[in-house]
Amino acid sequence: MIGKLKQNLLVACLVISSVTVFYLGRHAMECHHRIEERSQPGGILPLSALGGSMRTTLRTGQNLSAPFVYNKDMPLIFIGGVPRSGTTLMRAMLDAHPDVRCGEETRVIPRILAMKQMWSRSGREKMRLDEAGVTDEVLDAAMQAFLLEIIVKHGEPANFLCNKDPFALKSLSYLAKIFPRAKFVLMIRDGRASVHSMISRKVTIAGFDLGSYRDCLTKWNRAIETMYSQCLEAYDKCLPVHYEELVLHPEKWMRTLLKFLNIPWNDAVLHHEQLIGKAGGVSLSKVERSTDQVIKPVNVEALSKWVGKIPADVVRDMAVIAPMLATLGYDPHANPPNYGRPDPKVLDNTRRVFKGEFQLPDFLREQSQFSTATCRRPLLTAQALVSVKRCMQKSAEKPNPS
Repeated sequence: MIGKLKQNLLVACLVISSVTVFYLGRHAMECHHRIEERSQPGGILPLSALGGSMRTTLRTGQNLSAPFVYNKDMPLIFIGGVPRSGTTLMRAMLDAHPDVRCGEETRVIPRILAMKQMWSRSGREKMRLDEAGVTDEVLDAAMQAFLLEIIVKHGEPANFLCNKDPFALKSLSYLAKIFPRAKFVLMIRDGRASVHSMISRKVTIAGFDLGSYRDCLTKWNRAIETMYSQCLEAYDKCLPVHYEELVLHPEKWMRTLLKFLNIPWNDAVLHHEQLIGKAGGVSLSKVERSTDQVIKPVNVEALSKWVGKIPADVVRDMAVIAPMLATLGYDPHANPPNYGRPDPKVLDNTRRVFKGEFQLPDFLREQSQFSTATCRRPLLTAQALVSVKRCMQKSAEKPNPS
């Protein structure tokens, strides 16, 4: 009897949740229209003035009085991947482009997508929702309105709007369905490096046991497999980018990416660190774990930090624990691996990073979770710098397996 009651309560909660999402989307748009009818000229115009579309102004500062339309058919960009795979670096580099705005993680988008996925998995729940009139069409329209409102309104407007919530790409296929012109960037990184980063930096991720490399690598394998398979299915809309290739050859890969996104080239994407905190530049969060790393130019400092840190039994079983390593082109038995040769500019950036030239700005230190010890690196002696240079040159001399 109690079990039956619990089941009925759960079903009721799911129905209420789905209806709530629908009405949140509708009422958010209705309130938006009423408020913006009283806004100043050059601001966001009401939906009624656009025949069913919403408008806002351009980020570039050129012709601020001329609004542009945004709706489900606009060319949105979604950046995702397993956390600690370079998603923040990628969005910072794109944010440096004057025509693109990504901004900080919204955190709510992957959660609402996970809720929608949960409703879809249950045949009984879908039947109940259909009986209540909450059909797939109704839910899709509500999800479009809700997600678009979050993406558009959580930062300044731009010609190309971008969302970076790593696990949102677990729902890549669904996002491609409800936003038909969207494109996706899947960041891929050696799972050993991603897991070491999340464990060493204590990055809490739901379902990952930070006390176990084996557990985290298993969860990494499952998550990247889900996202990678969807990316391959949407091959014309999704570009996989290896973190290692991006930091070794940033110009090559940013040119490839911007061409894929149909965005004109701009050198600013190679100098994101110069635009942090500036108007129309790169906005960083005080509480995201990657902030103290993204203030630096593209460098190879973090490529092989995991080597020698993973327990011997996990290293021994790596190919079984994380078979996606081999699928993605990584040698599960290579310790250390040979990721390739860095471009000369990247090598110079890395020298500057080791000298301690890049520190967390004061406006990001305030109420920040990062301690001074985390943000500051002791200056290296001249002898140490020579050793670093020799080590990197030696690595560069090795043949690139790719």
